Amino acid sequence: MPTADSATPRSVVVIGAGLAGARTVAALRTHGFEGPVTLLGDEGVPPYDRPPLSKELFTRSEPAWLADELGADVTSLADTRLAARATRLEVHDAGVHVTTDDGDVQADAVVIAVGSRAVSPWPTALTLHSAADADRLRDRLRPGSRLVIVGAGWVGAEVAGVAAARDVDVTVVEAAATPLARQLGDIGVRTVPWYSDAGVSLRLATPVLDVDAGGVTTAAGRLDADTVLAAVGARPATAWLGLDLTADGRVPVDAAGRWLSDAPWETRRRVWAVGDCAARPHPVFGAVPGGHWSSALTDPEASVLEMLGRSQTRPTTPYVFSRQLGHDLAFFGVRHGDEDVVVRPLASGWAALYLMPEDGPRRVLRAAVVADSPRDVVGLRRLLGRPGAVEVDLDRAVDPGVRWRDLAP
Repeated sequence: MPTADSATPRSVVVIGAGLAGARTVAALRTHGFEGPVTLLGDEGVPPYDRPPLSKELFTRSEPAWLADELGADVTSLADTRLAARATRLEVHDAGVHVTTDDGDVQADAVVIAVGSRAVSPWPTALTLHSAADADRLRDRLRPGSRLVIVGAGWVGAEVAGVAAARDVDVTVVEAAATPLARQLGDIGVRTVPWYSDAGVSLRLATPVLDVDAGGVTTAAGRLDADTVLAAVGARPATAWLGLDLTADGRVPVDAAGRWLSDAPWETRRRVWAVGDCAARPHPVFGAVPGGHWSSALTDPEASVLEMLGRSQTRPTTPYVFSRQLGHDLAFFGVRHGDEDVVVRPLASGWAALYLMPEDGPRRVLRAAVVADSPRDVVGLRRLLGRPGAVEVDLDRAVDPGVRWRDLAP
């Protein structure tokens, strides 16, 4: 461990006992930090991985515990308080003070890893973000019951597929003209046939006007339901922090995860944020929006190294994986919305490449999605994982006979 100095904390409190918080605790201990570490959670259960809640709703009767996923129980590495909801954060030159439902915590530095909370404009609709949410939803969905899902994003599509496979009558209502419009843009239209193939009714360009205990009222009429799931997105769980946040509610940080603020350095150096709740720039892809599982997995390592006065690792490419309606989707990079998009046919699926909108035969590759081809996922990950911006030849990009590594010099 580096020699303690004015920039190296002697104690750390981590707020949030999800993947980002657990990875932070593990990285602190892996890199030799021997001072007190406090881990605060608010769900009353040990850390677990969230993606399986929707992907494996019926095949897992309990969460995917991170003690098994990470190969170590991080709760044994810290003073862990799993039912200690943080309600106030005070930051000053001498340290940080966190007020919780289970008493106060003081430390030299804080790592904010609070993640997000599911959004629902309708009190009677269920959401799916926590293990408790998954239990409630699983209990409600019986063969023959009627489920209406509002939103055809990652979670909505994943739940639709697993519910239909359990003989639930599933209808998905989406206000946009395509599924995954926010995530994939117009390419989301390629997933439309997946819904009918899986036995799911899909209603696009259909805004929801109201939700009540008996169903959904849309601009096109009434849909009766036994259960309504709101899958319309999530917002960072940061409103209580009292810090200046970005327009979408995230904590602004630098590339290492250190708080960006007008506060004095002695104060700023005590605050870090990782995972969904952080607005963290990437040197190649720019601002990375929340919802990237890879951010919670890999960003804590770089933040801990910087916190301990060591050189940080090279940032990884943002990555999201979804298993929905009997298909797999892997998304890399960051889509800004103004890209030129080309489709690359694959032997067992397809890929779409999001290219910088500019003239010329070579284009900067900003993002890409692969459907139903694990082998191509590996090649694309390596291509986008190269240091610096990746320029690809436009003609070769759409030729499935050209290997991924040969698209760019």
